[in-house]
Amino acid sequence: MTETLITNLSRIDTLRVVSRTTAMHYKGTNKTLPEIAKELNVDGVVEGSVMRSGTRVRITAQLLEARTDRHVWADTYDRDLVDVLRLQSEVAEAVAQQVRIQLTPEQQARFRSAPAVNPKAYEAYLKGSFYEFADTKVSIKRAQSYFEEAIREDPNFALAYAGLAECYLDLGAFRWMNPQDAYRHASEAVHKALELDDTLAEAHNKLGYLDWQYAWDWQAAEREIRRAVDLNPNYVEGRVTLGWYLAWNGRRDEALAEVQKILRLDPVFPYIALQEAGVYYHLRDYKSLLEAGEKSVAKNPGNWSSHYYLAVGYEGSGRPAQAVPEYQRAVELSQRDLDTIAGLAHAYAAMGKRAEAEKILNELQRQAKGAYVSPYMIAVIYSGLGQKDKAFEFLEKAYQERSPDIAYFLRADLRLDTLRPDPRFQDFLRRVDFPQ
Repeated sequence: MTETLITNLSRIDTLRVVSRTTAMHYKGTNKTLPEIAKELNVDGVVEGSVMRSGTRVRITAQLLEARTDRHVWADTYDRDLVDVLRLQSEVAEAVAQQVRIQLTPEQQARFRSAPAVNPKAYEAYLKGSFYEFADTKVSIKRAQSYFEEAIREDPNFALAYAGLAECYLDLGAFRWMNPQDAYRHASEAVHKALELDDTLAEAHNKLGYLDWQYAWDWQAAEREIRRAVDLNPNYVEGRVTLGWYLAWNGRRDEALAEVQKILRLDPVFPYIALQEAGVYYHLRDYKSLLEAGEKSVAKNPGNWSSHYYLAVGYEGSGRPAQAVPEYQRAVELSQRDLDTIAGLAHAYAAMGKRAEAEKILNELQRQAKGAYVSPYMIAVIYSGLGQKDKAFEFLEKAYQERSPDIAYFLRADLRLDTLRPDPRFQDFLRRVDFPQ
């Protein structure tokens, strides 16, 4: 309910609404409302509760003036679960009216046109959304099964298709599924979501990611990602994707401007240093990447990406010995993500520890006999070991399967620097046809 209310309010471009990640950060806090308001630079806070009995649901919502803790408005809504989407829209519209926001006719129409929903489908969707946040293979597969259940209960439930697309994107991104299958299933799901509801910012963002990483349609990717943030100007995840896409495209000022927009939207966004690190990674600015990586590790020590970016910062700064323990921590926290393993092997090779790098390479090649292993990650290890012919052999395999690793990593990946002067690499770049 919290997430849906945030999403509904976020679509009003004259409101600034903090993200779910930040809102949940204050769950159970002992801080006073004025203290929270000062940290977040917000004028109002919506509090509420949800009670469910059988097929009935009751929402109690209240709006508080944050700096004074003054009660402004409260109401109770009692509806059947069939009308839960309408109920959530009704609460969002009431909040907008209480903070004296002038809704456009289009915004009013959207609030008032929320469809009825199959209660079983909606409950399955909520469970899928819950498990999707965990980012482990087990949780993502569980989320997938709940989204599929929601679709079986209601084949016209757009949000469930968007959730299912996200699952396939994650399975492909973490290399738990081969890219062709991940792309096919994710593309089918996201296009179905948009066919049912073209105003879903989340679906446009996912389509932009698919166009970027899998279809290699660079113009379509930017168009869809920008469509997502146009539909929902407060959509932090869309801003994150846009910032990384712009950095990947070498547009430094625009990418860093998106970081500042995220900070204005969400002053205590817990992953802002991680966002900066991603930008500097694509820009190959290793000095700034080191600084952002250190901040990110301090803020989120349990996040494997923070350790990974810090490791790349060390290696890019010519300090592979300091990169190794950060890569090792990233491998451990990520449950052996293939990118972190390849990074560790490359750092070993850079230190002259060929035996350790070759041991990892042999393990991955054994693993590839029974499961999908990205040929791109095999290529970067061969590159680190100076075996250029083998590196190009596996890069070609990655190209033939249109690996998303090529689209995401190739332009900035320091692990391929030994290959860049080779005419074969220049030919490879021409075939991928990156935007200039």
